[in-house]
Amino acid sequence: METHSKSSSILPMASADPPAQEEGKFFKGSAMTRRGAYAAIFYMTCAVLLVMFNKAALSSYNFPCANVITLCQMISSCSFLYVLRRLKLISFSTNESLALNDSSKMLVSVKTLINTSPLSLTYLLYMLASMESVRGVNVPMYTTLRRTTVVFTMILEYVLVRQRYTRPILGSVALIVLGAFIAGVRDLSFDSYSYLVVFVSNISTAVYLTTIARIGKSSGLSSFGLMWCNGIFCGPILLISTIFRGDLERIKNFPYLTSPGFLVVLLLSCILAFFLNYSIFLNTTLNSALTQTICGNLKDFFTVALGWIIFGGLPFDLLNVTGQLIGFIGSAMYAYYKLIGK
Repeated sequence: METHSKSSSILPMASADPPAQEEGKFFKGSAMTRRGAYAAIFYMTCAVLLVMFNKAALSSYNFPCANVITLCQMISSCSFLYVLRRLKLISFSTNESLALNDSSKMLVSVKTLINTSPLSLTYLLYMLASMESVRGVNVPMYTTLRRTTVVFTMILEYVLVRQRYTRPILGSVALIVLGAFIAGVRDLSFDSYSYLVVFVSNISTAVYLTTIARIGKSSGLSSFGLMWCNGIFCGPILLISTIFRGDLERIKNFPYLTSPGFLVVLLLSCILAFFLNYSIFLNTTLNSALTQTICGNLKDFFTVALGWIIFGGLPFDLLNVTGQLIGFIGSAMYAYYKLIGK
């Protein structure tokens, strides 16, 4: 049988060490390739849409169990990956032939699962905290508070790999954080528990992105392979937890369980979660953990606008709008310095 290299895969895969080719840059001296920019745009699109559908399921329909939605997303992701791999449309390894005979039903070795288990555990915490954090906070304030993730990411990158940043980068990050605090200082819907969950989500996100940058590039797995390991490792843990907490029994009494509207929202949430997870791996490996975090800030403009229009929840306040604008300016400054090679 004729074999095909990984370059023949239908969907793009982030390699462990993406080549820095000058002809792939936006312009001479740019720190971001065209492929990296496309990955960033792809991530931001998926992230905005997923927040909207998760918010609709948890708030508009008042679905009681956030971790059940997370479990559905994880099962859907593994199902998509299994079918795509069996059809030889994707590869789980950066040096794997798509025409290999898959004798193992797990598609990756047990040793690989063990080596990537720290990434899988941080992924589980990231998913659960992110899903729960969107419930009790209105969309504009949710996106505002999430911007502080950038600080945790910078601290972790410095501690783990001694990553240092230039003054323009530090200045743009300072503007992002300042804008977040100004926007949140007069939030009339303040909820201490919800705010705490958002900050837990921020910390777990920073740990997850930093772990991707460390483990993902040395594992020999593609973005799809890392996603598969996450699902295989975390799925059973989440299922057992859901059963013991009685969440599966609780959703039996959910009034919209068979509602076509809710089912469509849930289905689109699962599909978008798959593409979002893939785009996170792609963006983080092609660019960096900090760039991934900043992309999360840039997409907030659209998230805030859509959230304000669709869900409301935050009265117009000049101080809040000022803080939002300062944060967006900081995000735009970071993107500019990244492109020009700062």
